[in-house]
Amino acid sequence: MAIPETFKAYRRTTGAHPLTIVPTTETTPKNLGPKDVLIKIHSVSLNYRDVAMLSGVYPANVVEKGIPASDAAAEVAAVGSAVQKFKVGDRVSPNFFVNFLTGEEEEPVQGLGGDVDGVLAEYRVFDENLLVGLPEYLSWDEASTIACAGVTAWSSVDGLKNLSPEKDYALLEGTGGVSIFSLLLLVDAGIKTIITSSSDAKLAQLKKLSPLVIGINYKTTTDIAAEVQRITNGRGAKIVLNNIGPASIPSNIDSLATYGSVKIVGFLGGFTGDWNPSKILQLLWKRANLQGIAVGSKRDFEELNAHLEKRKISLAPLLDRVFTLDETKEAFDHMIAGRHVGKIIIKVAE
Repeated sequence: MAIPETFKAYRRTTGAHPLTIVPTTETTPKNLGPKDVLIKIHSVSLNYRDVAMLSGVYPANVVEKGIPASDAAAEVAAVGSAVQKFKVGDRVSPNFFVNFLTGEEEEPVQGLGGDVDGVLAEYRVFDENLLVGLPEYLSWDEASTIACAGVTAWSSVDGLKNLSPEKDYALLEGTGGVSIFSLLLLVDAGIKTIITSSSDAKLAQLKKLSPLVIGINYKTTTDIAAEVQRITNGRGAKIVLNNIGPASIPSNIDSLATYGSVKIVGFLGGFTGDWNPSKILQLLWKRANLQGIAVGSKRDFEELNAHLEKRKISLAPLLDRVFTLDETKEAFDHMIAGRHVGKIIIKVAE
């Protein structure tokens, strides 16, 4: 594989928010460390955090002038002298967190594209221990969705453990990447899945995937929890995926089944909520819980990939729109507009 001396990357600007992103020319490392792997990136998928950093609302450290984005599908271009796990030509992705590999680490996590340079570039170098092999059956675009959205979805549905197709329901807020990835996993497992959106067109599109998909338009349905209880015949949802943040927690709790769990994964509705904290006590009677989900570990990533490879789940319904690397600004604008269903892809290389 011919490796160029320089390559294109995108970096955040500095100054007052909102920031923007600009193309830069980077020098390709000539001498790799013993455990280093140079990867050629084929596809990158965006997450809401990527645009939240530009507007200054992302609740974590962000490296100045950093390379955005955490999710990539790539090909090994060169390896260091002591690399044993990968060879040139292998399909790989870096783990979302550079220091959360086994799931047992306790130090503060560091995520790609935030407090560590990300993957919105033609080439990047990573230690071999941070890389994960990708399922062979997926396209580059599909595989680029797994690192953050996929592993977060897998963590949110508890790896599909303790879910019964005969009786359990799941409730997903919105039609972003984590929700749609969760939907694909749940439907494949035979779980009846309720998903919310403000667009009847989006819901109609998703209901075509399976008769197990049930849509609720939150603009025209005044009480989401009551509708969930009606749909489930009073049982409630075993899993509620909270993408909105604190504002929807009361409704989430009212939507829960006994022994259910609200998985808090996002903050699309902001960081505050106008409700009485005593609402939390209803979790006592349902023997239910609130759980924060921060993507997952490298071990989770590998388990999800094994599940995908076994089940051969198509991730094509997850893909909303594909942009070229030169159209990166347009891709970010499309994310900010919020009209997408699933994942926005930037095609870095064919």
